[in-house]
Amino acid sequence: MDSGKKDVTSGEPYRERIGQDSAYEQEGKVQFVIDAVYAMGHALHSMHKNLCPGKVGLCAKMDPVDGGELLKYIRNVNFSGIAGTPVTFNENGDAPGRYDIYQYQIKNATPEYKVIGHWADHLNLKMERLHWPGGGNRVPTSICSQPCKPGERKKLVKGIPCCWHCERCDGYQYQQDEFHCKVCRLSERPNENHTGCIPIPIVKLEWSSPWAVMPVFIAIVGIIATLFVVVTFVRYNDTPIVKASGRELSYVLLTGIFLCYATTFLMIAEPDLGTCSLRRVFLGLGMSISYAALLTKTNRIYRIFEQGKKSVSAPRFISPASQLVITFSLISLQLLGVCIWFIVDPSHSVIDYEDQRTTDPRFARGVLKCDISDLSLICLLGYSMLLMVTCTVYAIKTRGVPETFNEAKPIGFTMYTTCIVWLAFIPIFFGTSQSAEKVMAMRGQRWAG
Repeated sequence: MDSGKKDVTSGEPYRERIGQDSAYEQEGKVQFVIDAVYAMGHALHSMHKNLCPGKVGLCAKMDPVDGGELLKYIRNVNFSGIAGTPVTFNENGDAPGRYDIYQYQIKNATPEYKVIGHWADHLNLKMERLHWPGGGNRVPTSICSQPCKPGERKKLVKGIPCCWHCERCDGYQYQQDEFHCKVCRLSERPNENHTGCIPIPIVKLEWSSPWAVMPVFIAIVGIIATLFVVVTFVRYNDTPIVKASGRELSYVLLTGIFLCYATTFLMIAEPDLGTCSLRRVFLGLGMSISYAALLTKTNRIYRIFEQGKKSVSAPRFISPASQLVITFSLISLQLLGVCIWFIVDPSHSVIDYEDQRTTDPRFARGVLKCDISDLSLICLLGYSMLLMVTCTVYAIKTRGVPETFNEAKPIGFTMYTTCIVWLAFIPIFFGTSQSAEKVMAMRGQRWAG
């Protein structure tokens, strides 16, 4: 090789030989140029063999050479290059990738790139050559994104599609897919790891509940006391005291009180079609019977004393039979309203998932109860309240009767205290959602007053 230098003795050009000890450095891309030339030669040779078999030189099919046809032969070559590696092309016309993989390492305070593996159709790493921060050989976890846990969705980082944040499906949501959370249906709650939904447990008022034990105890005591009074009245049925107290209306009043206490057991029983229907009938019936009897009594007393101020003749409709007709007429209006209610809105039980829908879905419960809304309850008890208010008005008007007439003042005292209890409790009750427990609590407070 002529290096451009001359021998100092002979003056002839100095010829340098390439060897291991020479300073010659070959351009790194030369081997690819050589392999490219050989690839062209192998392709032309294969093309000539196929198109011009047994003929020396170009034949008519290769004069001129079709470039598209030649490209097919180039892509099909397979020979060993000057570096000893095979020269082939894939279906895209690209040569197989061969790469050395380096890692930046600091050894003895000196940084360097060290070969830790190579790529030739597949990755080949020498793990023992890898160095990681801290001096260990354990592969560190990715600092971009870790796989999300069950019940978590991927929230992609804007501008970095391969990185994300894991966001938990909280509340009543569950993991619908890799990227979305969805709210469970009203009757369901998410399972423990928020990967699906499970039915919400259904609860009802149990007989062993403290909300049931106290009303039942009060109802039993009330029923026993009422029956004791009834037995006493029956035993002394024909005595002047029983007759003077309005024997017939007293029996009606005791019947209403008995029904009020007995309705407590309907309020605790498991809600179904029969129980809910009986609740509609008897929830307001007992009070209507009681207040209708008291109203008839106070109205009779009022008319007797008002008539006495005008003349000595007795007013009409004060006989026991007339009093019973008036009382049952008032009661029939309550039953008529209940019948209309059954026609407009048939009775049935429902499961209320809103009343016990807590923030933590683990404590969510569905409450089995009768379908009686606050408005329906107001309409149901409204007639009894009307009777009570009317009876109170007559009790006020008869407050001035003689002391010897011992019925008016106790009835007046009873109605005053009843109004106070109702006026204090009704705003509290209807200020909250209606439930079976609150109905029984209302009844217990009313009869305790």
